[in-house]
Amino acid sequence: MSATQSRYSAIPPAERLPEWLRRPIGSASALERVQGLVRQQRLHTICEEGRCPNRGECYAAGTATFLLGGSVCTRSCAFCQVEKGQAPAPVDHGEAERVAEAVAALELRYVVLTAVARDDLPDHGASLFTGAMAAIRRRTPAVAIEVLTPDFWGGSRDLAAARALQRQRLHQVLDAAPVCFNHNLETVERLQGEVRRGATYQRSLELLAAAAELAPRIPTKSGLMLGLGETREEVLAALGDLRAAACRRLTLGQYMRPSLAHLPVARYWRPEEFEELAERARELGFEQVRSGPLVRSSYHAAD
Repeated sequence: MSATQSRYSAIPPAERLPEWLRRPIGSASALERVQGLVRQQRLHTICEEGRCPNRGECYAAGTATFLLGGSVCTRSCAFCQVEKGQAPAPVDHGEAERVAEAVAALELRYVVLTAVARDDLPDHGASLFTGAMAAIRRRTPAVAIEVLTPDFWGGSRDLAAARALQRQRLHQVLDAAPVCFNHNLETVERLQGEVRRGATYQRSLELLAAAAELAPRIPTKSGLMLGLGETREEVLAALGDLRAAACRRLTLGQYMRPSLAHLPVARYWRPEEFEELAERARELGFEQVRSGPLVRSSYHAAD
């Protein structure tokens, strides 16, 4: 048994998913339409790269969350299916225009842009977001755009200098005026080291607080996965920390192991537990809450 598995009370991989985590794959024609367009434009979506359980439903509705910066992430988070590596391909300078073409072809009203972590780039990927937003607005000005960003951390061993660079990159993205700024905390404080390699709990909270300070009119949003070994009390503590960082919107969903190479599931939280946490979140002051086993960061984001 690996060190990772011994740290958690893992559910055996062969165990069947609970009934509430099973869902139809959606319309085959809708799936083919969106997948075909994404392939034609040589794009990536987190729906496919992350094996999102809702991709059938979202594709059937003609929506997708675009993954900027290629398909290789410079972080090695233990929950994520996205390919990892320290030498991703050079930035594709035509990507933003192709995303804009896909948005127009799909007739989207609301777009979510996310990206792999690009610690190899001087701006850590901030220009990937601003470039895509500008390209989309040139084609379809009325489209609302939400961004789901990495932490933009790095570039200096000096802590003060690193924070200044992070703030500069954040400012660059916020100046492009997304309708929502999303950055996921992912898990509770105790589990951060194993789950989010290369990121930290405090750094993410500081990023969300800085976003709220720099652009108070842009709502901030974050999300947690449940099922990695956290307790209810730890989840509530994380929600309190997010509210202290002025986070206004929240998603809570069940972690589902993408492969045997990833962290095991410690337990499946029941739908009624998600409902109870949603009520507690609203009591803490979150303006919008989506909480359920199949909820993901951009699931029904336009609603």
